[in-house]
Amino acid sequence: MRTAIDTNILSAILSNEPTAASIAQQLSVARGDGALLLAPAVYSELLAHPNVSESLLNRFLEDTGIAVDFLLSEEIWVEAGRRFARYARRRHRSGHGQPKRLLADFIIGAHALLQADRLVTLDSARFKQDFPELKLL
Repeated sequence: MRTAIDTNILSAILSNEPTAASIAQQLSVARGDGALLLAPAVYSELLAHPNVSESLLNRFLEDTGIAVDFLLSEEIWVEAGRRFARYARRRHRSGHGQPKRLLADFIIGAHALLQADRLVTLDSARFKQDFPELKLL
């Protein structure tokens, strides 16, 4: 079983937030089930984390056995675009104007949907709406 990881999961661990220990335990269980993966958008977002350098992030990923899928297929890019477009139309029709969510969220969701069996995230409500068939942890 392959588990994709959202940015907020690793950010909580790297920030040593109060939930970090339980999140790390959840990742340990997921690792026991199979591979742990990051979409390249997650890697890029983590590089902007105030407590993270590139070398620290690379060591962390190596130490934890988390792989980054730097080369995404055309299918992932197209799926992310389709779902982002549906979201943008839905938001516009609702009268709330321009999209507030970032394209990165849709790349992360499409990557998890097409390259993994599930996504671990702290923001399940966000992904449930736009990726209802994606299994979330």
